[in-house]
Amino acid sequence: MKKLFLVIGAPGSGKTTDAEIISKNNSDSMVHYSTGELLRAEIASGSELGKLIDSFTSKGNLVPLDIVVKTIVDAISNAPKDIVIIDGYPRSVEQMQELDKILAQKQEIILESVIEVEVSEKVACDRVLGRARGADDSVEVFHNRMKVYLEPLAEIQKFYTSKGILHKINGERTIEEIVSEMENFIKSKN
Repeated sequence: MKKLFLVIGAPGSGKTTDAEIISKNNSDSMVHYSTGELLRAEIASGSELGKLIDSFTSKGNLVPLDIVVKTIVDAISNAPKDIVIIDGYPRSVEQMQELDKILAQKQEIILESVIEVEVSEKVACDRVLGRARGADDSVEVFHNRMKVYLEPLAEIQKFYTSKGILHKINGERTIEEIVSEMENFIKSKN
């Protein structure tokens, strides 16, 4: 039985870093996948699928639903550990509904919780522009990514709250404080 934890948050909320640290601290029982990393790995491979993904991500737009969901479900099913942490998913109501539909058919995967790392837009922008990894880290692209994140957020929160699995964490503290709270929460579910 795979126990799935989804970590959502604005660009720059620290969700990927938090999830990476937690999975490293618990490498015997947990594995972490970033939706972005899974998609970037496909782009880096130079495959046709990677080129297709790049045509969306280079503009700050969402990758089509079927490609993302297939990538994620394959990663969960093939995960070497029973606790799987995925950050950056879902990013749309459609992604959420599609994952929910697929998980309903998969008895071997249970969605334990959706953890939302909350930060203000200003903090998120300062962090993203401060790290400026590449061409996709400009003010214009940040604002597009923020808009894409915020548009479906209320509906995503409502959906997971109704299932009793949304857990919010204050992301405007030190990494140590955030990681400690998130890690303890994940462990409390096992």
